[in-house]
Amino acid sequence: MQFFGNDGLNLAFIDEGEGEPVLLIHGFASSSFYNWVQPGWMQTLTSSGYRAIAIDNRGHGLSDKPHDRVVYTPTLMAGDAAALLAHLGIPTAHVMGYSMGARISAFLALEHPACVHDLVFGGLGIGMVEGAGDWSPIAEALMSDDPEAITHPRGKMFRMFADKTKSDKIALAACVITSKEEISAQNMARITQPALVAVGTKDDIGGNPHELAALMPHGEAIDIPGRDHMLAVGDKVFKQAVVDFLKRHPL
Repeated sequence: MQFFGNDGLNLAFIDEGEGEPVLLIHGFASSSFYNWVQPGWMQTLTSSGYRAIAIDNRGHGLSDKPHDRVVYTPTLMAGDAAALLAHLGIPTAHVMGYSMGARISAFLALEHPACVHDLVFGGLGIGMVEGAGDWSPIAEALMSDDPEAITHPRGKMFRMFADKTKSDKIALAACVITSKEEISAQNMARITQPALVAVGTKDDIGGNPHELAALMPHGEAIDIPGRDHMLAVGDKVFKQAVVDFLKRHPL
């Protein structure tokens, strides 16, 4: 694990392999380890001839974890991603994000377009535009003194995951609402880079991938069969589709 500074924060990242760079941006309550190392993505990409770079978003993993919700906008987190590429001297990269990381990737493409050669949006389809439900119960679940008393299914799921990853639950509760800023259909149409959208067929969070792909000039979509939001991450169909996509769009 290495570190760099941006916006007054100390941020962690992993940098492995050689070849064209792929910047990986993880989802809410996760980390570079749980989103990309443990499910085998780092190995998949490096063994396919890519340099895999995975950031721990602010509030997550080994990065600094401020408790003020105003610092968790997708714009600021996309700025962290752009700063990491600049820190490494990488002018442009393949970019892949999962769930919240997909949203951050979209903001990166809109606000720092020169950094982004192409995009993979995992775990987030039309929910990028239409919203992915009410996240207030997730914030409440994260702050609950008694996890056994949590009845909201999605809140319980994320609280269990946050406890498993030993996350800073105050930081996550600050992040969860602010980071869910939606992107208009008109702005999605401004993303002109090739983009692959991949969502599990049992995912009840991300929304339809084909509808999101249709909003972009060079969007395409795949369904990850039989997978929900959590289990789609390391799916072999997803991995093969991404490697094929990257090969079709060399830097």
